Amino acid sequence: MEELKKAKRKKRRPSSNGTKRAVEDPKKRKKVRRRGRRKKKKVGIFSTIILIIALCVFAFSAFNLAKIFRGYQKGSNEYEEVIALAVEGNEEEESFKVNFEELLKINQDTVGWIRFFPEPAQINYPVVQGPDNDLYLNKTFSANDNTVGAIFVNVYNNPDFNDQHTIIYGHRMNDNTMFHDLAKFADRSFLESNPYFYIYTPDGRKIAYRIYAAGEILETSASYGTTFANTDEFQAFLDLTKQEAGYETGVKVNTNDKIVTLSTCVKGKDEARFVVRGVKDLEVRVD
Repeated sequence: MEELKKAKRKKRRPSSNGTKRAVEDPKKRKKVRRRGRRKKKKVGIFSTIILIIALCVFAFSAFNLAKIFRGYQKGSNEYEEVIALAVEGNEEEESFKVNFEELLKINQDTVGWIRFFPEPAQINYPVVQGPDNDLYLNKTFSANDNTVGAIFVNVYNNPDFNDQHTIIYGHRMNDNTMFHDLAKFADRSFLESNPYFYIYTPDGRKIAYRIYAAGEILETSASYGTTFANTDEFQAFLDLTKQEAGYETGVKVNTNDKIVTLSTCVKGKDEARFVVRGVKDLEVRVD
C-alpha cells in the first residue's frame, strides 16, 4: 500500500523541467516582445529621419530648380521685349532691320545685332561690349542680374567688327536660348543648309559671314588670339582654325579676310568650348 501511495504522489508531482517551462516561458516571451518593439521603434525612427532628410533635399532641389527656370523665363521674356521694340520688318532676310536708337536708349554698350537666317533663327540678339569679359556673363542686355547674361564682344576687340579676328561670346542655356544652338553646327549637313550668319551695326551696315569652320576646342586654344604681329602670325591662326574644325567646309580664307568667332560653352566639359567661325563675305548699307 505504501508503495502504491508513493507511486501516486510521484505521478501527481510535476517534473522540475515542466515547472521551469511554466514559470520561464511567459518572461522570455515578454522579453522577446520588448526587444522586438525596441528594434521596430529604432527602425521606425531611423526611417523617419531618412524620410525627413530626403524631403528636405527634394524641397531644396525643387526650390533651386524653380529659381533657375524662373531666371530663364525672365531672361527669355526680356529679350522678346527687346526684339519687339528694336526689330523692324519681318524675319525675312531683306526686310529685317534694327532700330539702334531704341537699343542705345536701353544700353549704351550696344555695338550690334546678330542673327542667323534661316536657322538657327533662335539666335537673334543685340550685341554689347562691356568694360571687361565678366560683366555680361551674368547681366542681361537691359542690365538686369541674370545667369542668361548677354551676347558680348571680346573687350580686346574694336566694337566695329573691323579687326582681323573678332570674338563674340554667349552662354549655352539649357532652355535652348542664347548661343545654345551653335552646337547644331557640329552636323555638317546643318551648316550646308545654313551657311551664313549676319551682324548689323549701329552705323547702318549689314555684314554677312560665311561659316568656314565649326567644332569643339579647348578654352586655352591659341585660336582665341585677337592680335597678330604680321601676316605670318595671322596665317598661322587661320591654319589652326581649320585644323581645329570638326570637318572640312570647303570655304577658303586668306590673310586679307576678317574673321568673327562665335564662342559658347560645352555641356559637361568645363575646359571645352564650341565655336562657329565666319569669314566676312559681304557688307551692305541698310539705312
